[in-house]
This record gives sequence, structure tokens and C-alpha cells, in this order.
Amino acid sequence: MAGGREIKTKIKSVQNTRKVTRALEMVSASKIRKAQEKMKASRPYARLMKQVVGHIAHANTDHVHPFMAAREEVKRVGYIIISTDRGLCGGLNSQMFRRILADMREWQSKGVEIDVVCIGQKAVTFFRRLKVDMLASVTHLGEKPEVAKLIGVTKTMFDGYTEGRLDRVLLCYNDFVNTMSQRPTLLPLLPLQADASFEAKHDWDYLYEPDPQTVLDFVLTRYVESLVYQAVLENLASEHAARMVAMKAASDNATKLIGSLNLVYNKARQAAITQEISEIVGGAAAV
Repeated sequence: MAGGREIKTKIKSVQNTRKVTRALEMVSASKIRKAQEKMKASRPYARLMKQVVGHIAHANTDHVHPFMAAREEVKRVGYIIISTDRGLCGGLNSQMFRRILADMREWQSKGVEIDVVCIGQKAVTFFRRLKVDMLASVTHLGEKPEVAKLIGVTKTMFDGYTEGRLDRVLLCYNDFVNTMSQRPTLLPLLPLQADASFEAKHDWDYLYEPDPQTVLDFVLTRYVESLVYQAVLENLASEHAARMVAMKAASDNATKLIGSLNLVYNKARQAAITQEISEIVGGAAAV
């Protein structure tokens, strides 16, 4: 059994660790509300953009945008992977990475090549070790992500699909369900597909000004950028929720460990006192 001094040192160390985990828990609890507000504020825009794209997909325009042109033969697939910049958020990143790797292996078994674009330090570190081509990356977007910082890396994928170098583009992120649940999501981004809930009940088309190609290029590009931005906000809210839950679990475990160490310390102290009394009694009897 360890001595009383060693046990007291361990108790002090665990108490210091509990202070850190409680501080991180409170910080994440305060940040998650702001992240949820940003996430919810952007959802109406994404929903209305999706409705517009649904109309355009069912319209009878002479111009077919490259983003809506599906290719039968798939030779190369691109992944836009969104992760956190920091750790201490449980299995949030690892669960998503496992799902992405399973999907990648399925494509590679068919002879399909893989390209990735990473948003977040954890994804950059993880996928840099794998045998995949990383076309671009961006990290440290902060608590207020900006679309301008995402356009550069995402444009790499969009240009690749437009030029025919990519046949599919997938968006990978953690979807925020609630504080206790975050769902790893692989969303088919390109080619754009019409919303299944939208039923075409017309045979008319829009009047495009100045022309269909200019309007569709602008609208569809803004749409896919809004999807990526919404995914970044969803992942940010998921990060704070996962970190809050993980740090609370760590604090609870530290409290239990401190209780166990205190019990061990009391037993060691009692054993030392009993030994001292036995030595005194033995010494007195010898005299």
C-alpha cells in the first residue's frame, strides 16, 4: 500500500485536474448557446435556398448547370471533411472519421480514387497520414466562422467537379441533434439533387435575367456554399455540446476517484497508527 504522503499527492493532482475539467465544462456550456443561435439563424436561409434549387431542378430550362449534371461512371470522389480544431470533445471526431474511412474503403474497393479537403485541425492531422490526396485545408476558424474563409478551399472541389476531374463530392460533418446527441453525417453535395419532398406540378420555367447561365451559376454556387457554412455551424455546436458532456463525465469521474483515494488514505493512516500503538505496547511489554 502506498504511503500517506504519496496518496495525498495523488488526491491533490486529481483535484487540480477536476478544476480544469469543470472550467472547460462551464466554458463550453456558455459557448454552446451562442453556437446554437448562429446555427438556427442560418437554417431558414439554407431551407429557402433548398426550395429555390428544387424549383430550378424541376424547371424546363435549356441550360443544365454542371453542378446538376450527374455522371454514370464514377472514377474519382471528393470529400469535404469538417472537424474540430481542438480535442477534449469525446469521440466526436473519431466516430465521424471511422464512418468516412468505411465509405472511402467502399469506393476504393471499386477502383475509385479519393480527394479530400479538410476544415479543422483534427481532420488535417488525421487524413494527412492516409494515402489520400489532400487538395486544400483551412483551420482555426474560431467561434465566428466566416464564409469568406471557406470559399477558397471549397472552390477547389467545386472547380474539380465542374471541370470533370471529380464525379462525386460528399460533405462530412457532425449534425447537431441535441446537447446529448451528435450524428456523423455524409451528405451527397454534388451533383445537386432535387428535394424529394418537392413535387413538380408545373411545366413552366423561370424568366432569367440577364440569362439562365449567369443566374444559375450565381444561385447554385451560393447554395452549395451555404450548405458547407451550415455544416460548419452544426459541427461547431456539436463540438461544444460534446466537450461539455465529456468534461462533465471527467469531473464526475475525478470526484469518484478522490473519494476512493480518501478511503485508501484513511486506511493507510489507520494502519500506520495501529502499527505505532503495537510497537509502543510491544516495547512496554518488553520492559
